[in-house]
Amino acid sequence: MAITQHPPARRRRHPRRRHAGLPAQDGLAALLRPHLDSVIDEITREIRAQVPEYAQPPDSEAGRRMRRTIAATIEHFVATVGGDAPDWDALTAAYARLGAREARRGRGLDGLQTAIRLSSQVACRRFIDQAYRLGWPRETLALLTDSLFLLLGKVANAAAEGYAAVQEDMATERERLRGRLRDLLVNDPPTSLDALADLARAADWEAPRTIGVVALRTPVGTASRVVPPTILAAWDDAAPYLVVPDPDGPGQDRVLAALLDRHPGVLGPTVPLNQGAVSLRWARRGVALMERGLLPAGGVVRCVENLATLAAASCEELVGPAAARYLGPLMTLPPPRRRSMAETLLTYLNCGDNAVAAGETLHVHPQTVRYRIRAVQELYGGEISTPGTRLDLMIALHAYLRYAADDPSGRSPN
Repeated sequence: MAITQHPPARRRRHPRRRHAGLPAQDGLAALLRPHLDSVIDEITREIRAQVPEYAQPPDSEAGRRMRRTIAATIEHFVATVGGDAPDWDALTAAYARLGAREARRGRGLDGLQTAIRLSSQVACRRFIDQAYRLGWPRETLALLTDSLFLLLGKVANAAAEGYAAVQEDMATERERLRGRLRDLLVNDPPTSLDALADLARAADWEAPRTIGVVALRTPVGTASRVVPPTILAAWDDAAPYLVVPDPDGPGQDRVLAALLDRHPGVLGPTVPLNQGAVSLRWARRGVALMERGLLPAGGVVRCVENLATLAAASCEELVGPAAARYLGPLMTLPPPRRRSMAETLLTYLNCGDNAVAAGETLHVHPQTVRYRIRAVQELYGGEISTPGTRLDLMIALHAYLRYAADDPSGRSPN
């Protein structure tokens, strides 16, 4: 007997019935509206209690403004749930203004973000309570929470954009003010201390008692342009420079070493706040000597530690001819011996006529120093200098050794 197999009976499908507790969108909005005031009150209390920045009294202007913002946000949410698809521009503009206000007050966005998070927690708690009380299915709760998080995401983004826009504007304005301040710090004639102090406050720069200016050799590479925010830089100047606050203060040696290790330059003398032109002028003279090889091109080169070189350079046209008067006897020696004797004599004078100290400096035996000094005295016919001409002789020796190794006047020997 053949067994006929019949296909299994197909289950009859009935149209899915909508859950009895799931209201339509407009009905859902109608259910929420009677509770708006209590939700707004609860959110306001939570924010005042947990966010110190917004703990203003309810009857203050700030307190009323906060409640208006919360009310507008909740009403927008209910309208969105009701299917009205309201325009977002007004609400996002309000939150952009909130973010901008936080930036102008110098605060971060943490407080505002916490307030938004607290609002979502209160709303979600209310939704869950309502769902249990009215027997709403999970679809209704999902609809509400999806709409809520969409709203909160939009207002949080708007606040962040408003905050960022103001910060960018403030940074641009701060840089403009700092550029103006930098220019006035090296202005000649000097700017008044009161005007500098006012501009420093506006530029968010703590005005020191003293400054020093670093003149840099050109060109300055991009990698060298990273400096601490306390230093005011003129990168685009034809001769770039840096204004350094309190250059002799604690820790500044390390800062300067890091700066000048990346790019060679010269630090001018430390001066009062409104005398930066003096520091810059000497720093630039130092850079000119550095480019001639007369000052080292590495490490922290300070004008005050190279006084003799800078002093001689400042009157170089006079020093050359005058040196012939003081160094004439030395010029009778052959060039190699002439330079050796001049270097020994200058070191001996710098060491207070102490042959032992001069020998240590020159890395020769003290007897060698004494021998050379006696030879120079014989050239000069006795006394090398008088108390009144000693400094002139030292300047002439320094100029000869620095600027004209073969002839003090700068001319090549015959």
